[in-house]
Amino acid sequence: MEGLRQPRRASTLAAQVSDQLREQLASGRWPVGTRIPGEQELVEMLGVSRNTIREALRALIHLGLLEARVGDGTYVRVTSELEAVLLRRTATSRPADVLELRAVLEEHAAGLAAERRSAADTARLRELLAAALESNRSGSMAQVAAADGAFHLAVVRAGGNELLVELYEYLGHALSALLTALPWDGEVAAEHEHWHGALVDAIAAGDAVAARNAASTLVGVAIRLSEAATAKQDGTAGSGRYADE
Repeated sequence: MEGLRQPRRASTLAAQVSDQLREQLASGRWPVGTRIPGEQELVEMLGVSRNTIREALRALIHLGLLEARVGDGTYVRVTSELEAVLLRRTATSRPADVLELRAVLEEHAAGLAAERRSAADTARLRELLAAALESNRSGSMAQVAAADGAFHLAVVRAGGNELLVELYEYLGHALSALLTALPWDGEVAAEHEHWHGALVDAIAAGDAVAARNAASTLVGVAIRLSEAATAKQDGTAGSGRYADE
């Protein structure tokens, strides 16, 4: 396969093979959810033993980049070690903590978007806003989460900071999973729609302060719902930053 080469003998063969496989993942040659070449195919490509291939694959599975499925092969779980770490960390974090991290990222990104957006960025945001509003009426939280994720990623992209975009993309799975689990009704949907519209208008107008406020309020809605759901489960009243808003 293009991009793979026979490893040098300077370091352990398994480590070199592991590094090459990571390069393939990072390049997007093997997208998330796809099955990578089988052991024998990798043996033939790289000219190393099956044991070396297995050791390299075990290392990547341990890192969380790959997933072994019995009787079906090895699949790409994520394409970055940072994403794997974030997925593991967010899986054991309080939902409110994950959402507060989202607030930090999105507030800053919204301000950058207002300062740096292009006409194409604004047009794209309006398209995604329409899709998000339509998803609110679908009754499917999976659709709501997908549309919301696409919209907010576009806001981050409009800010022009590639590192911030990459970090936000890595958090996307955790954020979508949280939104899918939140209670949702007509009142929440209306609030959601209002502040999404306000965010786009602020970015289009170049108003960084208003954009950050709209982004903060949107995440605040999610935090409030998350805290209410948690309080309902354990019988306590919400006491977080957004509990009384």
